[in-house]
Amino acid sequence: MGGVTDRLASLDASFLYMEDATTPMHVGTVLVFEPERGSGGDGTLDYDEIVGIIAERITTSPRYRQVIRHVPGRIAAPVWVDDPRFDITYHVRRAALPKPGNLNQLGEFVARVQSRLLDRSRPLWEVYLVEGLEGGRFAIITKAHHALVDGVNAIDIADLIVEEKATTARDTTRLWRARPAPSDVSLVLGAVLDGVRRPGTAVEAIRGGLDEIRSALGRAGQGLGDMGSALMRASARPAPPSPLNRTIGEARRFVMVDTDLDDYRTVRARLPKGNFAEDVTTHDVILAVVTGALRIWMLTRGEPVRSGTTVRALVPMSIDDEDDAGGARGDGSSDRAGGRIDACIIDLPVGEPSASMRLHQIAFAMRQQFEGGRAVAAHRLSGVAGFGSPTIHSLAARAGSAMSRRFFNVSITNVPGPQAARYVGGARMVRAYPVMPLAKGQALAIGLVSYRGTVCYGLNADRDSMKDLAVIGDAIPDALEELLAAHSTRRKA
Repeated sequence: MGGVTDRLASLDASFLYMEDATTPMHVGTVLVFEPERGSGGDGTLDYDEIVGIIAERITTSPRYRQVIRHVPGRIAAPVWVDDPRFDITYHVRRAALPKPGNLNQLGEFVARVQSRLLDRSRPLWEVYLVEGLEGGRFAIITKAHHALVDGVNAIDIADLIVEEKATTARDTTRLWRARPAPSDVSLVLGAVLDGVRRPGTAVEAIRGGLDEIRSALGRAGQGLGDMGSALMRASARPAPPSPLNRTIGEARRFVMVDTDLDDYRTVRARLPKGNFAEDVTTHDVILAVVTGALRIWMLTRGEPVRSGTTVRALVPMSIDDEDDAGGARGDGSSDRAGGRIDACIIDLPVGEPSASMRLHQIAFAMRQQFEGGRAVAAHRLSGVAGFGSPTIHSLAARAGSAMSRRFFNVSITNVPGPQAARYVGGARMVRAYPVMPLAKGQALAIGLVSYRGTVCYGLNADRDSMKDLAVIGDAIPDALEELLAAHSTRRKA
């Protein structure tokens, strides 16, 4: 009898063990669509069509029909097995907002859905079709567990269902039969045989699997296994005290914000030549906007904001290999999913009153990260087909989920998305908002994706400690305007 080969890596198993009611270990996406009228049909989709599309797409990713089975006695990591009672209609659900539904109502619905743990007895994902949005639009909300989406064996469900071209509904009925479930005896024997073949695995499982974690990360992308050394450096300088670090509860708030990608490009274009201005990236401008928004929020709260006040951010960022031809180091856009992810820890200068100076300080700090080799690279993490961005967000969330709140105050994940339209069936996607999970003690997580000229922010926060989350949402376009005005004046001077 062979050993069980489809075993969870220790990293994936750790996400199961760390999860509790206040820190769900799943990542989500809010995709907003509008009917693509003309070219035969009105582009509308009903529930049955969505179910059919998803049923067809998950045939290429067996994980979406598998459940986690624990080995008796927990002598080894759990294994993936086929779910004999798999029912796609359990996972694909339908909801509606009171017409005409707006983004605030959608955000409230997202907050309630994303705060709930996934059912461990079933495959670890859910999709919600939300109808009733104004203008005939609808939304698809996805949830997928960290243990499921590793970028190697499974990509995010949102990436599976979104396509580059509009398609018509088609018959997706496919026969699928679950493989027989392994017995407890076979699970134990498989664990023993795996232990003989790899004698270190049992010890790793008991001790937390540090080496296996590094191995799994290395399998997903080169270099991310060096995260440990970056964390050791960060632990030498604990994050400053911040209202963003709180004991969090189970409930969430979620706010969506849209900004124009061209505005970020304009800030870069207006920078005076010299003094490394050419090294300022669109990603730096985005971080400066977030910094300005956090500054406004802290001042509104009456928090002490002095010249040296900072907020430490964990910034897993996607960077296109073609440098300024696209991606976060160029114009903030990408028409493909290729590139790499760099996880950086940076102090955002919220105490600096000048918007222009905040941008230059951030750009300098980011340049030091890369030139000094302190950024943690993970090549090929985003080499997936389709939309790409949700999978990259999930992988970035995996990179930061095990970190202590001592290391950072807030996580900010920016992923360049495609600038060409994407579709589900005959409906065109118009917006995409990441829903990044909260780590223990983290009251706010910020996700961004640029899509078709719009930078979409998803702000996920603890409901009780961030009652004023909307203030940050409102401050984001204000902070962007402040940067535009500052550099417009500077150029004229």
